[in-house]
Amino acid sequence: MFQAVSKILSPQEVKEKLPLSAAMQTVKAERDAAVKAILSGADSRKLFIVGPCSADNETAVLDYVGRLAGIAEQVKDKLLIVPRIYTNKPRTRGEGYKGMFHNPNPHKGTDIQAGILAIRHMHLRVLSESGLSAADEMLYPDNFPYLEDVLSYVAVGARSSENQQHRLVASGIDVPVGIKNPMFGSLAVMLNSIYAAQIANEFKYNDHQVKTTGNPFAHAVLRGSVDVYGNNIPNYHYEDIIKLYDMYGKEGLKNPAVIIDTNHSNSNKNPFEQVRIVKEILANLRVCDKANMLVKGFLTESYIEDGNQSPDGEVYGKSITDGCLGWARTERLLLDTAAAL
Repeated sequence: MFQAVSKILSPQEVKEKLPLSAAMQTVKAERDAAVKAILSGADSRKLFIVGPCSADNETAVLDYVGRLAGIAEQVKDKLLIVPRIYTNKPRTRGEGYKGMFHNPNPHKGTDIQAGILAIRHMHLRVLSESGLSAADEMLYPDNFPYLEDVLSYVAVGARSSENQQHRLVASGIDVPVGIKNPMFGSLAVMLNSIYAAQIANEFKYNDHQVKTTGNPFAHAVLRGSVDVYGNNIPNYHYEDIIKLYDMYGKEGLKNPAVIIDTNHSNSNKNPFEQVRIVKEILANLRVCDKANMLVKGFLTESYIEDGNQSPDGEVYGKSITDGCLGWARTERLLLDTAAAL
């Protein structure tokens, strides 16, 4: 049984309240093109998508991205840094903190209208103040229009990669979409999702019947898997990458590419393992042309402080969801990665 709580502003109404300036449009267009060039192989740099598990506080996120912008300038010849600013948090059992979209103040209840305005305001500030357009997860396809004009990268999570609506909407997005392998790990299912996102589709989207032309920059994200006993199984090793390379070749998909998620099941949910994982992958890239051609970058969870805390915690810049690398470790990781490429 549904009970209406409040009326929500439409995406157009929200964009009118919080518009994207012409200057920001120019910056975003340049970064969109750069991300696509890396994924297509036209640019030999690697992507580094990095930021909090959940963007829970505008002040801390802006502080973090400001630091990131300084590093981005130092490593720009080797890395293109994309801030990870995820404003929705999927929940395995449906309870708990669901991200700024639902809970703009983690210490208060659900307020989706306030959340929509808060996440757009934060993304606009990030773009305007740092010059870095960001990545966000498309957890709810119907809500994507609220941010469609500010993002340079869109993620489809492991729980969503088999969902038909996510695949269809991804086919109409004009920036790269990274699709994770599902929780049980099937690379075939992930590649089927990428195929569906790369072809033209026609379907109902919000209030319209729409046509899409397909997204040639839909690509793979390896995040590890979970077996029936709850054990985490990594899939970032050399053998996993070569297997995916061969599978990509058989499918004939456009712009074969994979981003390695260094946390989640790949790290056994230990965020400090992310440094070792990046270094292992970099070593593989140096000795294997196939791996170097396919692996286009990394997705890493990082914030100002190491680790995590409960949603009631008061430590500034410390994750209230999954554990993250703190800033000092992140800065070192980015500099070392650029030096190794």
